[in-house]
Amino acid sequence: QVLLVESGGGLVQAGGSLRLSCVRSGRTSTIYAMGWFRQAPGREREFVAAIDWSGVSTAYTDSVKGRFTISRNNAKNTVFLQMNSLKPEDTGVYYCTAVNYGSKRPLYDLWGQGTQVTVSS
Repeated sequence: QVLLVESGGGLVQAGGSLRLSCVRSGRTSTIYAMGWFRQAPGREREFVAAIDWSGVSTAYTDSVKGRFTISRNNAKNTVFLQMNSLKPEDTGVYYCTAVNYGSKRPLYDLWGQGTQVTVSS
């Protein structure tokens, strides 16, 4: 059984920074492309960022380009999301999951508990 555990969220003022982590445990023999998604209250979950299996290629939704950076440490089965210059509209629950890097869509319906990010104005 694969488990995903996100952490690092919190309450921050606009302009601040947070670094999210996602640890994948369980059957970890396959290295997948990974993605971060977020869900704001009353809205559908949306794509934020993705990274290919090697860590060489990354992709971002337009609203976070230049502010967020996704990275990974395959030796520790961990994916990170460095979030700088945070805005109130970045508020939501952030999740990580394995993705198809080309389509940026989740490979499986497998999600962790998420980590709450709240940005105050």
